[in-house]
Amino acid sequence: MQARLRKHPSLPPGPGRCARVEHEYQRAGAWAYFAVWDVHGAKVFGRCEKTTGIKPSDRLVEQVMSQEPYRSARRVFWITDNGSSHRGEKASKRLRAAWPSIVLVHTPVHASWLNQIEIYFSVVQRKVLTPNDFHSRAEVADCLLAFQDRYQPAAKPFEWTFTRADLHKLLTRLESTTSSLRGLILSLKYVTVIVEWST
Repeated sequence: MQARLRKHPSLPPGPGRCARVEHEYQRAGAWAYFAVWDVHGAKVFGRCEKTTGIKPSDRLVEQVMSQEPYRSARRVFWITDNGSSHRGEKASKRLRAAWPSIVLVHTPVHASWLNQIEIYFSVVQRKVLTPNDFHSRAEVADCLLAFQDRYQPAAKPFEWTFTRADLHKLLTRLESTTSSLRGLILSLKYVTVIVEWST
């Protein structure tokens, strides 16, 4: 997340006027923002690091796992995308060596949006980083961590309402729709051939 120092300050919207954000800016540095979302406790853990990688990622894991109830839990499921710092069996073994209760679960490739932390990142993007007019990296870090603290009391655990039975119904419906579409496509090809022959 870059700190962008705009050439002119951003102006909020007013009567008959859109918000104005200067397109020219100077870069004042960047942070890698790491965060974890506890879906049962509605708690966010986050930190700003100078770079991405295994060590910064492991520091976030330690930040969470060194606290209760995670430290003494029988199993702690970590749902992650396929980022290079936590991808594959090598990452699973590394994390289990440090924290035996961790079970690393990867979202499918190109489907990190399935991870609940992505909803939080979306909120951060809209509420903290837009229009991204910061004077320094320290100001970005202060805003991110202050928002994280402010978000905690408002956050609520995510309640799943989509059951296994709902999934089965959806898949059955999709399968029948796919069969119907296949038939429609075949009939359209047949109509196209007839039209081409009749002209």
